[in-house]
Amino acid sequence: MELKGKAICYGDNIDTDVIIPARYLTTSDPAELARHCMEDIDPDFHSKIETGDIIAAGSNFGCGSSREHAPLAIKTAGISCVIAKSFARIFYRNAVNIGLPIIVSDAEIREGDKLSVDLKNGILVNETTGEKANFPAFPAFLQGIIEAGGLMKAMAGGVFR
Repeated sequence: MELKGKAICYGDNIDTDVIIPARYLTTSDPAELARHCMEDIDPDFHSKIETGDIIAAGSNFGCGSSREHAPLAIKTAGISCVIAKSFARIFYRNAVNIGLPIIVSDAEIREGDKLSVDLKNGILVNETTGEKANFPAFPAFLQGIIEAGGLMKAMAGGVFR
């Protein structure tokens, strides 16, 4: 599976309260959550993203509470994957569960860089700079979850038979 998009960059310690502020947790509607994704840290988030864009961040992305709303808001907003130097473990698992690919990489990425991500072979290409970086390729079972759109859809679709 190959993903392509423009980089939207953030720093270290982007917590789930910034990804989706707690005041919006009265809804579980993915579209409503997506409308408020990143608004406290980046009020222009929705006006600058296009479907398929990629969030790139520093260390400890998704720290804070264990709410599943955070990766769901990101995915529903149209972000195809998140690349960070490291992730909070519960965010990592929640992202996989809803089918949002997350890549651990310390590649140099700047705002607006055009990126290409090959999940199967573990290759990240910054098409703007020409730099390539490797990351651990997604094992087949994770690729199945991502391609199905999440763990529950993968299980319902018989991915694990």
